[in-house]
Amino acid sequence: MQNPLKVYIDGQLLPENEAKISVFDHGLLYGDGVFEGIRFYCGRVFRLEEHVARLYDSAKSLLLTIPMTQEEMIGAVVDTIKANGLRDGYVRLVVTRGVGGLGLSPYRCKKASIIVIASTIQLYDQKCYEEGLKVATCSTRRPTSASLEPAVKSLNYLSNVMGKIEAIAAGAEEGVMLNEQGFVSECTGDNIFVVKNGIIHTPPRHAGILDGITRRVVFELAVSAGFTLVERQMTRYDLYVADELFLTGTAAEVVPVHQYDERVIGTGKPGPVTQRLMHDFRQLAESTGTPIYEDAKLS
Repeated sequence: MQNPLKVYIDGQLLPENEAKISVFDHGLLYGDGVFEGIRFYCGRVFRLEEHVARLYDSAKSLLLTIPMTQEEMIGAVVDTIKANGLRDGYVRLVVTRGVGGLGLSPYRCKKASIIVIASTIQLYDQKCYEEGLKVATCSTRRPTSASLEPAVKSLNYLSNVMGKIEAIAAGAEEGVMLNEQGFVSECTGDNIFVVKNGIIHTPPRHAGILDGITRRVVFELAVSAGFTLVERQMTRYDLYVADELFLTGTAAEVVPVHQYDERVIGTGKPGPVTQRLMHDFRQLAESTGTPIYEDAKLS
């Protein structure tokens, strides 16, 4: 029988059935907080420092004070994984505004709460990596920077959830979200890349995307592999006529797309650029990162 997970909450590691938050927590009541999804492979946490830095940037943007340093947060993540004896998996790192009243004012919340969950994850079946995803356009648009800055990875993911519902209803695994101007922004949980005539294209940050950590890694890998990569505004047409189309995200990693809005992408199979980046990403993820255990430091 599998032992229950141990969850970190505000300095304590608790069995999952004892890991609870108050019904007055503003993260629950108003989606008032920030989070990160983080992967670990072969006993190392991939890009942990970058994820934690982005978490603190998101919190600062929301005037949310995190009651520990970034170094302490890194330690809490590593300790939580270690307490669960995991070598490969996924971390959900959450910071809520904390316990307050029923009113909107965040200033009644005396101290933010920190939650770290370490477990396993498989966002898509292996078949999706071998053959590609089916994706569809969502009618739900990405929030504008005038309402909520897309760079902030907040707990309020309702528009993404609604987009995912639409994608599933259309028989797709993922949904493409447009911004208010009708340009391609990102998927409900992943960034978007197009390959056309050997050149890689991706929407710029001002298209309303989250600046994904895996997206940044693909930039590095593309340059190392000698590919040309361009950030530019794109419409659905650019995706329809792509030679290759792939998505990136912490949970998704690098995953190809074989069909978008009933249009077959390229040959209908993962293309050479996508396959190269999938391979290079896997190699990098499995050989670098913040060590969790002593043997990972030595390998």
